[in-house]
Amino acid sequence: MLNLLTESTESTGSGMLVLVIYIVVIGVAMYFFAVRPQRKEQKRMQALINSVEVGDTVVTTSGFYGVVIDLTEEDCIVEFGSNKNCRIPMKKSAIAEVEKAGEA
Repeated sequence: MLNLLTESTESTGSGMLVLVIYIVVIGVAMYFFAVRPQRKEQKRMQALINSVEVGDTVVTTSGFYGVVIDLTEEDCIVEFGSNKNCRIPMKKSAIAEVEKAGEA
């Protein structure tokens, strides 16, 4: 009878160890499949936003094309279309793509 209790306790201990290892493996997998790519994308977008200069052509997150005519710390003024009076201030975070002025 004492032998049965000892075996039951050992199997419970090894079952807990397997459960802990399983949870750690799931956590590591989530880091590599979710958190890490998201951080890389955030760094790429921040570098893109920091590289914006006056005269660059940008595409906004809503799909509008325009030319940057003025920059501040967090905002920029973008001129849309061929009408020179259509100038709209917007957040830099609303920029999705940048084409440098010299590349066009």
